[in-house]
Amino acid sequence: MASLPYLPFARPVLDEGAIAGVVEVLRSGWITTGPQVQKFEAALSDYLGRRPVRVLNSATAALEVALQLCGIGPGDEVITPSQTFFAAPNMIAKVGATPVFVDVDLFSRNLDFDAVERAITPRTKAIMPTHFAGLPVDMDRLYKIAEQHQLRVIEDAALAIGSSWRGQRIGSFGDLTVFSFHPNKNMTTIEGGALALPNEEDACEVEKLRFHGITRLPDGTRDVTFPGGKFNLPDVNARIGIGQLARLEEFNARRRELVSHYFQLLKTDPPCLLPHSGYSGDEAGHSWNLFAPLLPLERMSIDRKQFRAALDAHGIGSGISYEAAHLTTLFRRYGYCEGELPNTERIARETVTLPLFPTMRRADVERVCTAVGEVLLEAKI
Repeated sequence: MASLPYLPFARPVLDEGAIAGVVEVLRSGWITTGPQVQKFEAALSDYLGRRPVRVLNSATAALEVALQLCGIGPGDEVITPSQTFFAAPNMIAKVGATPVFVDVDLFSRNLDFDAVERAITPRTKAIMPTHFAGLPVDMDRLYKIAEQHQLRVIEDAALAIGSSWRGQRIGSFGDLTVFSFHPNKNMTTIEGGALALPNEEDACEVEKLRFHGITRLPDGTRDVTFPGGKFNLPDVNARIGIGQLARLEEFNARRRELVSHYFQLLKTDPPCLLPHSGYSGDEAGHSWNLFAPLLPLERMSIDRKQFRAALDAHGIGSGISYEAAHLTTLFRRYGYCEGELPNTERIARETVTLPLFPTMRRADVERVCTAVGEVLLEAKI
């Protein structure tokens, strides 16, 4: 194993075309937001069925702007899973609203919509679901609930660029959808995010919110109507995104091939709880940003940290997707404690993210599965 290269759990695909494109932008003299951002937004809009799209410097910024666009603030509640990256609940808290955490399905890791309905109060203003690992939530149920209770929906699709629900791409319909282009996502702009919107009016408002809240007046001067941040994406990043988007379907198809190999080979003793494989008849709707089984900790003589260290000794990286947000120091201040969200808490204890990226080979998957099997068998109790 020592002679093999280290295998990280994620790696972006940046080819010579991407490098040449960055050089081209640098030589153009226009490196901040400009023509490449416009081209990237147009390409994303085409990809999402001509929906208005605006790009920002991170998905976190896009979440914050989406909440601002919905007018959400102090006194409001937003229902969200605790089984998600910290960015979503953090931004709810940052705008002054209260995150209301609900549990998830153990298998899909997506929102339990029965729990969502029980959590709705007169103060609820929005639902912020996460499409975990690239598997869409039940979009029919989501929007039925939102319509019944007149709620906004901010889809956290940071892990789901290229995912679809019944043939419709996530972000091509619905209310607000946020994407991430961080290096560990299915496509990258190094850092960056996007917000898909229901209409051009909202898109124009996002342009203000992402750049200081500035409005340009007829006489050429500027006014500020909202204390906006500075969340614009530079042209250098956008140029990378243009090339990445052109290859996204290729990247996602390769991810599905690798995951299929994982499902064939990852048969351990004691067994892991494998992730949801995608909806029957619509498996291609899962874009597979992550492959994150649950470890059989109750049948192991080592803990997760020791398991990950053992994988690392084999030259294999891993991650944790995700810790339980409601049990962090920040959100315990809202009164959350252990035992309230049992599925979320079990996932947080047992989850481990295994390597998955388009330039992996089948042999790499075999290497991971062999190592996981050996470590678990040695640790079996």
